[in-house]
Amino acid sequence: MGGSPSCQIPAVNMKGPVAEMVNEKVKNNCVVIFSKTYCPYCKMAKKAFNDLGIPYEVYELDKQSEGSAVQDVLDHMTGQRTVPRVFVGGVCIGGGTEAKQLHKDGKLLDMVKQCQSAS
Repeated sequence: MGGSPSCQIPAVNMKGPVAEMVNEKVKNNCVVIFSKTYCPYCKMAKKAFNDLGIPYEVYELDKQSEGSAVQDVLDHMTGQRTVPRVFVGGVCIGGGTEAKQLHKDGKLLDMVKQCQSAS
């Protein structure tokens, strides 16, 4: 038995304008955080970078009309739809918990330095 059509997840257009925008942000920024302003895990991720004085690009999904479509693209790219989605040097490092742990372990700054020296 299959599910009803209303339960089907629509295909994500990875060549559309939303996916292109996400890919451009990831490609053109050493650090980019896809976030929601009210999310405590998003605040945790931003704090890890703020504590180290590392600049980052932030894209607040709840402030954008295409925020849900961006989450669909991030899900396709990373296997996770939740926020934050944190990218360093074009690689998704995870969310707030992972960013905090990398900071605690002294690895976050090194990751960013590698990205900065490559650009």
